[in-house]
Amino acid sequence: MEITVIGPWGGYPKVNEASAGYLIEHNGFRVLIDCGSGVLSKLQNIVQPELLDAVVISHYHADHIADIGVLQHARLIKGFLGEKMECLPIYAHPFNQQEFAKLTYKNITKGVSYQSDELLKLGPFDVRFLRTKHPVECFAMRFESGGKTVVYTADTAFKDELIPFSKEADLLLCECNFYGDQDGSNAGHMTSLHAGKLAKIGNVKQLVLTHLPHYGRLEQLQEEAAEIYHGPIQLAHFGLNISL
Repeated sequence: MEITVIGPWGGYPKVNEASAGYLIEHNGFRVLIDCGSGVLSKLQNIVQPELLDAVVISHYHADHIADIGVLQHARLIKGFLGEKMECLPIYAHPFNQQEFAKLTYKNITKGVSYQSDELLKLGPFDVRFLRTKHPVECFAMRFESGGKTVVYTADTAFKDELIPFSKEADLLLCECNFYGDQDGSNAGHMTSLHAGKLAKIGNVKQLVLTHLPHYGRLEQLQEEAAEIYHGPIQLAHFGLNISL
């Protein structure tokens, strides 16, 4: 299993970068997790949009879905240029029907709802979901395949249910939008210390901090998380690739 960071930024992308987007691959099956602003531009350095097999969306904030329309248009144009493509499934929660309806576009993409209490079979992946603590409905994801596990927290303040959900993960891709001396609970985001706590109690094998803030010294996030969790920690950045 491989995961590649396409966009590590929260809220909006820094110049020439992207907000939330991650590529997870196994046995030639490619899934894009979230599709924020700038993701399509950066993704094409790794894989072309017509080669995606599925997209999974955590929630409908713009920094996680802004490039869905761009993805749909890219696949439409690729079709005009002679590329043969199946209709791309975009998996998302059904709790905002206005946004969910936009995931279906002609015969290019189709919105498919997932439920937090149901296992999603997606190519070689078993995917489970957990509702997070965020101002809108949002879901963390646990991908399992080939004996390996990746957990993506999506956007969330710390909640105890994340601990068993993340347990023994080979990789925890954890949002970290606030520094240790801040309180992100009302905004629905975690601090560096919360990320470290989740990684430690969940006994994960490695931690990647993502959904990063636009201010401060980002290395401080890593240093603060390391006060609690003593395993490998990295800051997400475009092109970061981890093979499990």
